[in-house]
Amino acid sequence: MVILSTEWNALVVDGLVVGARKELLKMGASLARVEHVQVPGAFELPLAAAVAARSGRFDAIVALGAVIRGDTDHYEHVAREVSTGLAVVSRETGVPVGFGVLTVQKAAQAMVRAAASPDNKGAEAARAAVAMVEVLRRLERKPRPSRRPRTHGA
Repeated sequence: MVILSTEWNALVVDGLVVGARKELLKMGASLARVEHVQVPGAFELPLAAAVAARSGRFDAIVALGAVIRGDTDHYEHVAREVSTGLAVVSRETGVPVGFGVLTVQKAAQAMVRAAASPDNKGAEAARAAVAMVEVLRRLERKPRPSRRPRTHGA
């Protein structure tokens, strides 16, 4: 597993990282086997996720960041591209991407979602990534050969 997080909005994103790590520990992951890589900002997350997914080194990716609305339309462009880009990575590579990128109107909203609580969005993204690994493993299992019922004498 790899956690990708942004350097931008570090105060918020650090809380998401802590939440993801704690949740992975609760689920039995060894943090020594969880790599953490930082990227400059949210826009860079899809490229880093694509490289991580194609490397074959990771069962899942947890992408963490925060896009906070400002005075320009920059927010809409970044939020849309990050969301779409991470979804494409997951679909095209088959590697689950836990989406923990906050898209909020105000910094206070981001702080609430990154706080140490059961609603921490980093923890939610980690849970989703692990759950999808299990779902995909179950779906990829080869079906058992069908057995015909045995009949006596015929």
